[in-house]
Amino acid sequence: MDLAELTWDTTPTDPDAVLLPVGSTEQHGPHAPLGTDTITADEVARRTAARSGDELLIAPPIPVGVAAEHRQFRGSLWVSADTFQAYVGEVVGALAAHGWNRIIIVNGHGGNVPALEIVTAELTRELSARVVPFTWFDAVDAEYRRQMGHGGPIETAAIQAITPELIDESQLEAAAADGAERWGRWSGRTNVAVDTHEFTTSGAVGDPRAGSAELGAAVLDAATVELLALVDALIEMTD
Repeated sequence: MDLAELTWDTTPTDPDAVLLPVGSTEQHGPHAPLGTDTITADEVARRTAARSGDELLIAPPIPVGVAAEHRQFRGSLWVSADTFQAYVGEVVGALAAHGWNRIIIVNGHGGNVPALEIVTAELTRELSARVVPFTWFDAVDAEYRRQMGHGGPIETAAIQAITPELIDESQLEAAAADGAERWGRWSGRTNVAVDTHEFTTSGAVGDPRAGSAELGAAVLDAATVELLALVDALIEMTD
């Protein structure tokens, strides 16, 4: 159930869990949309709700996150970690105020991860709710994680599976040619880069030409399976 599409009197009083998608609005190379992280997080939440035998409520996505590392690429938006944590915290507090005590934050942006780990622990301690972060691309098998990159094969494939019209196929070659093989600039095991433009001209990391709708469907299914298992575990833990 999509909270934004319900009326107040048809909103469930006691859903089994609430899924709150969070993402980012940031460059994903010249071929993929700025909203990639939000689109994919929302899709994983929706696929999970559709497949679950439990009553799951999907909250409206939070589309701007901790993404200052992309600020040199036009259209990218960002807030500080403090602002992001405060906003997420107040949204979760509003959800919990209705007595909804199982909340999973479905995250699609790597830059949000440290802030979410901190704020979800604090919220669980402060509220009468269990608040758990779930970053969909970190939850899948290593086979997929190795291909993640940024605007690389996995994210490109996911958008090809969800909304293929948002991928500019004519820009795949440019994304690959002016991209980077891995995230960062490294000295041994230390990344000395701060912002994305320091190691990729196109903004892409990884070769998006390796993406396909079939790969996207497979990785989204894998993430959905993991989130379904998390929902079951959370329900069992809090019953």
